[in-house]
Amino acid sequence: MKAIQFVGKGQPVLANLSLGSHLPEGHALIRVRASGLCHTDIDVLHGRYGASAFPVIPGHEFAGEIEALASDITHFSIGDRVVVDPNLPCGTCPACRKGLTNLCANLKAYGVTQDGGFSDYSVVRADQLHRIRNLPFDRAALAEPLACVLNGLKTAGAGKGDRIPQRALVFGAGPIGLLMALTLQARGADAVTVADINEDRLAFAADLGLGTAVSGSDSLTSQRHGFDFVADATGVPSVVEKMIDLVEDGGTALLFGVCPPTATVTIHPFEIFRRQIKIVGSHSLNRNIPDALEILGADDGRMAKLVSHRLPLEELLPFFLAKPSDPTTMKVQFVSP
Repeated sequence: MKAIQFVGKGQPVLANLSLGSHLPEGHALIRVRASGLCHTDIDVLHGRYGASAFPVIPGHEFAGEIEALASDITHFSIGDRVVVDPNLPCGTCPACRKGLTNLCANLKAYGVTQDGGFSDYSVVRADQLHRIRNLPFDRAALAEPLACVLNGLKTAGAGKGDRIPQRALVFGAGPIGLLMALTLQARGADAVTVADINEDRLAFAADLGLGTAVSGSDSLTSQRHGFDFVADATGVPSVVEKMIDLVEDGGTALLFGVCPPTATVTIHPFEIFRRQIKIVGSHSLNRNIPDALEILGADDGRMAKLVSHRLPLEELLPFFLAKPSDPTTMKVQFVSP
């Protein structure tokens, strides 16, 4: 089978690999039909995330069809259309026992420590699969990043069943920031603004029906204490530092983007105390793929527009080797007919 494989740090290759004849108990063989590229994949490639378990096939956002099942699997059938929850928690550490499986001390994941979805086929545990019914594969492959967004919103007190933010601001008009903004809008936020410095991405966000602002502009900074919910989806420390001033009294700041591990920011603790601001963080997804599938199933097509490239594996490799220079590039996916 064809696969993109990380054979070492900074070394992605297009490989022809043999598919083993033995399917372990509890597992399914998935014919991958769509797999999305995430910045985390690039971090895995360069040894900045995970255990650097080379060689490894990346890809943790994938959906496909069940091609074969181990003999002990009875709750799925060959031909079922499924999406994969990539996280493999231990289930026994303190975080897992508290239900925080995304913070598992021994966390493994498909596409990070185990072979993932950038291949023709993938062997995965059947208990990591969720049926997608008639949802298109490329849309279903958005379930993993959307589940990460939902975990972040829940952590910030803006999840399903929580109080809906009245005025929300999301920094970063990339795929993950737009997924968050669209989710907030779908849940009834009165006004959702996306901030970025790239005009093309802001225009795209506006076409999706979102409010836009230029990050760092006078028109945005003048809205001091103007948003009850502010999220960073850029991972830029200077953005994180300045976003606090835009949070209204009693509001919430969500640190969702992945800042460099050694980065620091300056925050005035008195301001956090005096204005009763909540600052929360969020990592990955936490067993909430079904919630993401529910939202994707009800989406009016705008989330699907976040997929800008649907490519065969052979054309995907350059995206691992160089940062896309086209600002209109959003979510890049490997798709198989």
